[in-house]
Amino acid sequence: MRGVGAPASLWRDRDFTVFWLGQALSVVGGSLSLVALPLLVLAATGSLVQMGLITVVTGGTGILTGLFAGHVVDRCDRRRLMIACDLLRGLLLGALPLVWLTAGPAVWVLYVLTALVTALKTVFDVAYVTAVPQLVRAADLTAANARLMGTFALGTLAGPVAAGFLTAGPGGEWALGVDGATFLVSAVSLRWVTFGRHTPPPDDAPVPRPTGASGARRLREVFAVGFRFLWGHTLLRPLTVLLTLLTFVTMGATDLLIYRVREDLRQDAATLGYVIAVSGLGVIGAALLAGRLRRALGFGPCWLGAVALIAVAVAGIGLSGSVPVIAALAVLFMFGTTLGGVTSMTLRQEVTPDALLGRVTSAFWTVHNAAGPVGAAALTGLGARYGVPAASVTGGALCLLILLAGLATPLRHGRPTAAGIRCRSRGRRWCTPRRIPPASGTAPRRRTRSR
Repeated sequence: MRGVGAPASLWRDRDFTVFWLGQALSVVGGSLSLVALPLLVLAATGSLVQMGLITVVTGGTGILTGLFAGHVVDRCDRRRLMIACDLLRGLLLGALPLVWLTAGPAVWVLYVLTALVTALKTVFDVAYVTAVPQLVRAADLTAANARLMGTFALGTLAGPVAAGFLTAGPGGEWALGVDGATFLVSAVSLRWVTFGRHTPPPDDAPVPRPTGASGARRLREVFAVGFRFLWGHTLLRPLTVLLTLLTFVTMGATDLLIYRVREDLRQDAATLGYVIAVSGLGVIGAALLAGRLRRALGFGPCWLGAVALIAVAVAGIGLSGSVPVIAALAVLFMFGTTLGGVTSMTLRQEVTPDALLGRVTSAFWTVHNAAGPVGAAALTGLGARYGVPAASVTGGALCLLILLAGLATPLRHGRPTAAGIRCRSRGRRWCTPRRIPPASGTAPRRRTRSR
């Protein structure tokens, strides 16, 4: 169990508070990019398909990086790795306004920038998920994750509004530059955080000997370690499959909303910024209620209920011609995605041993994000050909099918327990918390068995 002794208030935990505030500030920058990047592409090309392709690049890069991100996180000092990712993202995004001024608008620059920043973001996010259990006790995980999500909502309230004004004024490239500055601040804040105070002691079980395989084969084996843990767990297995299908729908949903407001309803960038900012209320609401709902209902009902809300929101955004109604549906969408995200992340942190958490998180994200780029391309392509209403209704119907499938799995009454892990092993390949392969190619350790 992570952490022992009397519980302490998260408000009095200096390390968590510094981590929490530093990352909340960086979300303001991320919210700027959420609006500014698609608008930059739209201003340069006027094409919904090009907007979808940027989303495809984001998803595809995340999948490729996810194959090795967990291995890197489990091998490296997580704090230093996160600082390095922040510094590099800050420099890349900060350089964009200069490139835009000297070379002029160039869509290919945005594709390259998106790929590099996404790769760094994937590594950072895996390290971020593994860091939270090292900062707080196991009993505080849901509260900590919910507080992070809720505070991040403050950034989503301010960021899109600022992005709308920056895009309408100096330009979207300056909004991305400001995003880069927030990453630099995040890097500085991480230097004041100490990880590992709540890390469980290492397991005394023997570890398997490295196979000495080639680089490509070793990479596959490293990824397979996390995947076997996912597939051996009675709740993580259906969750991974259903999230893969859900991501197929939701990754392109933001593009549909942006196109619906800007092109179909002929609203300006500032109005779009307000709509996305208001959606942050859904994040705040979910953050406040996630802990209570999880305790009262369990993981499965919370997650499946979130899918139902997402289905209603995705379909309604395409059917409504009213900006206030679309804003309300965006709130519902963000409530569902936040509730599902908090409960899903907490579940993985609860049932996964610390030494394996990076690889399990990386495998989880890689697998369930695999359908995202295809879904984004399909959804935006469908919207370009048949209109956003048709694409949105199709997306909502797919979400309802995912919900019905989930009701036929253990998720309908799922609560995480140690007994939920079932191991299938072959030779020296292990998937249980008791047998964890080393993250690096070190020699096996011999331990003395106590009697």
